[in-house]
Amino acid sequence: MDANFKKYSILDKFNVSRGTCIDFEKFISLIREKNQEINIISKKTDKISIIRERHIIDSAQAIDFIDLNDNICSDLGTGAGLPGVVLAIMMKNLNKPMKFKLYEKSHLKSAFLRDVTRKLNLNIEIVEGDIFKKINLSSDIVIGRAFKPLPVVLELMNKNFVNYKNLILFMGKNGKQTLKDAFKDWKFEYKEKMSLTSDDSFLIKIKNIKKKN
Repeated sequence: MDANFKKYSILDKFNVSRGTCIDFEKFISLIREKNQEINIISKKTDKISIIRERHIIDSAQAIDFIDLNDNICSDLGTGAGLPGVVLAIMMKNLNKPMKFKLYEKSHLKSAFLRDVTRKLNLNIEIVEGDIFKKINLSSDIVIGRAFKPLPVVLELMNKNFVNYKNLILFMGKNGKQTLKDAFKDWKFEYKEKMSLTSDDSFLIKIKNIKKKN
């Protein structure tokens, strides 16, 4: 495990413990095992080293935008549990009671996530179904990674969430233009930070979303 522990050194500033890394590696094994049955992640990225960097470390860096004293974090379209499961692992090992609500439309992926939650003893609730049909949602943090385009997510927040503090999103190489375009129809405050895993990507934390008239 020592060699694998060193591979997470890029996350050192987030106080990632050995126990966290062990759980990360268990999660990777569970993903790869299930990926032989159904497409949890792309077959092209189904290698331990790629999953570790592209999915685990990439997801984990979002903790930099999270208030550790918040109570609920909602993951939109979590898929394989990215970033929700990764962040839940980190909170468990930091002894933080934060609860994670993972929204997932697929029944098969939801079943996988329930299995992961049980095996890794995580504070997670799987909410199976189409999040666009859920109303009066409430959360301290809302997070999305490879979910929907920014305008769609902003509309979802405006229509379906009655209460939230911050929205955290992962933005790709066209993110700057996407962000600029969003201000044509929306008002919001935001902060951004460069990605640890890609020079072309960044993360944003948004609050006070309002639609322009």
